[in-house]
Formats: sequence, C-alpha cells, structure tokens
Amino acid sequence: MNTNKQRVWGLLFGVAFGFLLQKGGATQYDIILGQLLLKDFTVLKIMLSAVATGMIGLHVMKSKGWIRFHPKKGSVGKNVLGGLLFGVGFALLGYCPGTIAGAIGNGYLDAALGGLLGIFIGAGIFAAYYPKWKDGILKKGEYGDISLPQLLKVKDWVLVIPIFFMIVLILFWIEHI
Repeated sequence: MNTNKQRVWGLLFGVAFGFLLQKGGATQYDIILGQLLLKDFTVLKIMLSAVATGMIGLHVMKSKGWIRFHPKKGSVGKNVLGGLLFGVGFALLGYCPGTIAGAIGNGYLDAALGGLLGIFIGAGIFAAYYPKWKDGILKKGEYGDISLPQLLKVKDWVLVIPIFFMIVLILFWIEHI
C-alpha cells in the first residue's frame, strides 16, 4: 500500500473514531470525570469496544496478508516516562490527547486552550530532554520488539480469541452492575 493511500485510510479511521468518541460522550468532561471517579463507565465501555474491534480487525487483516505488524522496541523506562507525561496531562485537564481533539471539535474552550497548550508543553519537554533520556531512562529495562504471542510462543489467535471474549464478558458485567 502506498503512503498516500495509508494517509487517506488513517484519516478516515481517525475521523470515524473521533465521531464515535463524540457520539458516545467520551469528549465530555463530566463523563470523563465520572469514569475517573468510577461512577460512569461510558469511557471504559467505549475503549474496550474499540480494543476488541481493532484487535479482531487488525488480526484478520494480518492473517489475510493485507498488513504487517511493525512492533517497536520497548522498555520499562519508556512506559514509565510516557505514563507520567500522559498521566500528568490527564490529571491536570481531565482529557487524554484523543478526547482533547474531540472536545475541541465540540467547541470546548478548556480543551482548545489547556489541551493544546498541554500537548505542546509535554512535547516540548520531551523534545528538550530526549538527547539526555535516549541513552538513559528510555533504555532502562529494554525488552526489544517482542509481542505477547512471541513471548509466550503461541499463535496470535490463541491470545486474541480469549482476550476478545474476556472483553465481551467485562462489557456485559459493566452493563449489569
């Protein structure tokens, strides 16, 4: 697939995902706050549904040879640092990067001003410190580009199918609590 076609598909899927986030209410601060306070599980239901759908869809496309996965090298340091940057932004504003974009589309000024400012500040901090971090904290606990099926020495579907059904059960349980 050429890069222009990939960009078009990426844009279409991004618009569709943003539309579904907005329709599901995940771009509204009160719903996000309800999730963080464990009072409203709308966001969790949307995200689990997206994970289940994406996981099945991507693995079907992979099995048909339409796509290939390109895992990146991971490390504990990358996960911790990324989690801290993400978590600080989420805690301060109440939005994640995806919901910031959706909330801006809804016309929410807090997302437009605070969200974009936060994204630029976070990106700026990372860019400024990257030269120091790249051979230090970002390499701590490296585990390479291995996937979970490779680590467990099983075929992808041996994990995909049970994880899909676990997500379905969790969604069913959440809906009935």
